[in-house]
Amino acid sequence: MRIDGKLKSWNDERGFGFIDPVHGGQEIFVHINAFPSGTGRPSVGQALTFEVELGPNGKKRAHSVQYPVRGRARMPQRSEAPADWTLPRLLAIPAFIAIYYYVASRWPVQPVVIAIYVLASLVAFLAYALDKSAAIQKRWRTSEGTLLLIGLACGWPGALLAQQFLRHKSSKPSFVAAFWMTVLLNVAGFVAVHAGALSLARL
Repeated sequence: MRIDGKLKSWNDERGFGFIDPVHGGQEIFVHINAFPSGTGRPSVGQALTFEVELGPNGKKRAHSVQYPVRGRARMPQRSEAPADWTLPRLLAIPAFIAIYYYVASRWPVQPVVIAIYVLASLVAFLAYALDKSAAIQKRWRTSEGTLLLIGLACGWPGALLAQQFLRHKSSKPSFVAAFWMTVLLNVAGFVAVHAGALSLARL
């Protein structure tokens, strides 16, 4: 039976000491040979586990001494900080708002357009969040093409916010380049449709 204790005293020159059992009782003699090899010299106050045997003189002594394994304390998980706000990412949404008001001041813009952008952005943010969760848990992923398509279909503001705050798909160069292409195409389409350069029937 293994017993828990602490090293109460130690004579390093002579290589022995005494263990104080945690649950009380007499001190137990321990020799350096009872410690596992390669663990260095013991020090007073160390927690130990040991077994008891009778020595040649008929007195109790510790043997098979071990240091208890302590699990590492878990550090609290830190929420990820947002990705760096580069100038294009910082100005994209404010620039689009300015373009929207400029277009609305020159041509009629239906109120439903705002609702479409808001709804599509919510869908995009949710799609990015689910894809990141799937990546962490190694489940089925949403394809990059689907994420880009949602952005092209007026969801790019939400996709941009998801990239920043969820730190997802914000550092892969090929995806980022394709994403900005969908942003340019969407904004150009928005301006062209309301400026009369394109008709909705052709889209």
